[in-house]
Amino acid sequence: MGVPVLAIDTSAAVSVALVGDDGRRLAAASADERRRHAESLAPLITRVLNDAGTDRTELTAVVGGTGPAPFTGLRVGLVTARTLALALGIPVRGVPSIDALAAQAVSDLGLAPDDEVLVASDARRKEVYWARYRVVAHEGPHGVPVVETVAGPDVGRAADVARAQLGESASATRLAVVGEGAALYADVLPADDDAPLVPDATVLARLALARHAAGEDLPTEPLYLRRPDIHESAPRKSPALG
Repeated sequence: MGVPVLAIDTSAAVSVALVGDDGRRLAAASADERRRHAESLAPLITRVLNDAGTDRTELTAVVGGTGPAPFTGLRVGLVTARTLALALGIPVRGVPSIDALAAQAVSDLGLAPDDEVLVASDARRKEVYWARYRVVAHEGPHGVPVVETVAGPDVGRAADVARAQLGESASATRLAVVGEGAALYADVLPADDDAPLVPDATVLARLALARHAAGEDLPTEPLYLRRPDIHESAPRKSPALG
């Protein structure tokens, strides 16, 4: 079945997949939980390993989706990926979840080289996390499309993103709009029919395999993109000595 790699994404829903080193999906499971990532993740990992007949000691790497996404949900997946990899003594690799959505769109929508994809995920506060990509190849190594980032990732109001990015579409053969953020703000970011809305951990794993084989660095630092809501207080002034 190939050397198994476990992938975890909690940037939106919870998605877990086990993929062979050739990119073939061995097992996958997901749960549409937005407030209970921690409770859902461990049972899904167990289910995926059981479905594939794989013991966790057989894993050769763990992949975590790095977002962008709100702090709490994203942190659950990345901490789990790092902890599991550390316990097993295997590498942990990070791939932006938003990249996985772009690659999914290429496959799901039948996009061709030089088409473009605008991914918009839910950032709450009436904003979206977004990035824009150009399709390099419909299918590359490990069966995953090759895309390159044209703009972003960044965070902004949906209307502002639409105004700035959709207005640039004249140069593209086709611009597909995908992601949960597009579905939420369809009045300004009309998603394509059959557009993927949330990342698939299978695609995340395939991207990690392809990028690792190409010698790319795959850090696991989360992409939050927003400044923290809590700011440090200004230092208190010492009383004047007189």
